[in-house]
Amino acid sequence: MKIVIAGAGAVGFHLAALLANEDQDITLIDTDEDVLSHAATHLDVMTIRGDAASTEILEQANIEKVKLFLAVTTSEKTNLLVAILAKQMGAKKTIARVSNPEYLEDAQKEVFQKLGVDILISPQILAAQEIKRLLQRGSFTDVFEFEKGKISVVGFKAGTTCPLINKTISEIDALNPDFDFKSIAILRGQETIIPDKNTVLRGGDYLYLVAKSRFVDGAMNLAGNQFRPIKRVMIIGSTAIALRTAQLIENDYAVTVVMSEKEAGKQFLESLHNTLIVIGDPSNVDLLKEEGLDKMDAFLALTPNSETNIITSLMADEMGVYKTIAMVDNVNYTHISQNIGVDTIINKKLIAANEIFRYVRKGQVEAIASLHGVDAEMIEFVVHKRNRLLTHSIQELHMPKKSVIAGVVRGEQAYIPAGDFQFEINDKVIVFALPEAIHKVEEIFK
Repeated sequence: MKIVIAGAGAVGFHLAALLANEDQDITLIDTDEDVLSHAATHLDVMTIRGDAASTEILEQANIEKVKLFLAVTTSEKTNLLVAILAKQMGAKKTIARVSNPEYLEDAQKEVFQKLGVDILISPQILAAQEIKRLLQRGSFTDVFEFEKGKISVVGFKAGTTCPLINKTISEIDALNPDFDFKSIAILRGQETIIPDKNTVLRGGDYLYLVAKSRFVDGAMNLAGNQFRPIKRVMIIGSTAIALRTAQLIENDYAVTVVMSEKEAGKQFLESLHNTLIVIGDPSNVDLLKEEGLDKMDAFLALTPNSETNIITSLMADEMGVYKTIAMVDNVNYTHISQNIGVDTIINKKLIAANEIFRYVRKGQVEAIASLHGVDAEMIEFVVHKRNRLLTHSIQELHMPKKSVIAGVVRGEQAYIPAGDFQFEINDKVIVFALPEAIHKVEEIFK
């Protein structure tokens, strides 16, 4: 697929790296010669130096042959303009990165679609929505809901008191026949394992389960983790994600935001109605203690500095805060952070990439998600045409060994399918797959 990315910043470069690994035909446009030189040296992409809002530059990128155009510069006005231009000049599908939440309202999206912007995404809003989900189920390190919550994939750490340690997967899955759940993956250090029935869960492993949503809390209790309601939340940082998160959660929790910038504090005060704003150094642990850190149920480290976010989250954990979430821009920190005690890592680049990848994958894809630190994807395919998927059971489809069918949603009904399960047209199928299996899975569902 021919793909053009306008903007070689953090999000654009990360997307280019992921897409280049997929053997896609990538062109990267930016005005900064240094970032393009870095991209050309490290990635298998073509680069064009110039303003993507220039029709001449778009012609150089052979825009009329482009299947997917991604406008992900740091300026949302630029992104909207270049996406509109690209569509008018022949690009098949356009995606623009925005930050204004009003643009994501249905009426606004319809206007932009008529102008030529097919898809609008906001990494900040997507990240804030993920944080809200994690707070709602605080016992988990990961929570992903498919088809409005009919099926959930959740993850948790097998701590020293977890009763599942040293049990095989078959023993774990058979512990309680009263509710449906299935173990689909284990993260052990930096290794992602799709377990078989004889795989043994070890202390320190992260175990990922798929469950019908009404059974999620039961599965958590089985693991020895009792649900604790979250009432008080502290956020540090004045980033856009911090503001969006506070807006989403301030009516459900007692929220305190700590930031060092007075001007940003004024903006937060204007945008929020039920949140305490504290001006001070968010990396100063003594200040955080003065503001009641030890009484918080959740701590959200959302400053622009990954190291500050990790360190303050560890301090919050040491003080007994139940749930810690840290925003980390450096993907390489993900494994390190989890291994040293941060509950959950948020990376807006990965979240944006998941949203965009559904338009790259073969087959009819409804959603894509990734687990923090796990080298794999969860892909929700739609069974959209009559082929061998409808005439064979799951065990007869010969799915790749590095993949597993986690769940199926058929209308209003959810299933955790066994090997004899057979698909029907319009089924929504959730597949968990390691990178080496993804293309084979795509071929099956395309």
